[in-house]
Amino acid sequence: MDILSPRLIDIVDIVLVAFLLYYIYKLVKGTVAINIFIGIVIIYGIWKLTEFLEMQLLSNILGGFLGVGMFALIVVFQQEIRKFLLMLGSTNFSSRKRIFKKFNLFTSTEGPETNVDAILDACHKMGKDKTGALIVIKRNNSLDFVKDTGDAMSMEVNQPIIESVFYKNSPLHDGAMLIEGNKITATRVILPVSSNRNIPLRFGLRHRAAVGVTEKTDAVCLVVSEENGQISYVKEGSFSLFDTIEELKDNLTQDLS
Repeated sequence: MDILSPRLIDIVDIVLVAFLLYYIYKLVKGTVAINIFIGIVIIYGIWKLTEFLEMQLLSNILGGFLGVGMFALIVVFQQEIRKFLLMLGSTNFSSRKRIFKKFNLFTSTEGPETNVDAILDACHKMGKDKTGALIVIKRNNSLDFVKDTGDAMSMEVNQPIIESVFYKNSPLHDGAMLIEGNKITATRVILPVSSNRNIPLRFGLRHRAAVGVTEKTDAVCLVVSEENGQISYVKEGSFSLFDTIEELKDNLTQDLS
């Protein structure tokens, strides 16, 4: 094949590889794994260079190292691989769900829609009072692994209940609240704390816990700061920016649809 006349499939191949490398970099960015990823890229580049220069001894050594090292990479990048597969699977499921809804082929069997207004009104009120809160809202992935760490509940979502749970003298205020559908299913939930170094130091354990659970699942989180009353929206392991409560409502409604 003439190198100056690439086929369409070659262009598609290059684009797909570029997207794959971008998502891998996005997953490991800000973690210790980024240094390992860069090291692997360097070794791979040296290996290809030694092959091109026909340095067979060094090429065989590096090739053998990379071959055996693939099994070690599965262990080293276990969390990143899990997150990548989770992100891929969740994205496809969400897309299929939206398509089914458009053609009225998807009927909801999970109960009523989440009362977004009640949740945001409660967060806005708690923000004014500087009452700390952490709310996890389930989307597609199961949250049983964190639900079991808290107290089981079965209450319909409404503003007074949310505020009463996070009231400073309430025995239930410590930990996260879990919402599934339009039900509060657990309180005092313990979430995995993220080790991402890119999280600003001004954010405390509530925010790190919100990032942690959204790194491992496709859930979304709302965090109310106890220090300044600011509301944060966290999804896919990062903070989602918004200017007004109305914009936050639109974003949350879209993500839960």
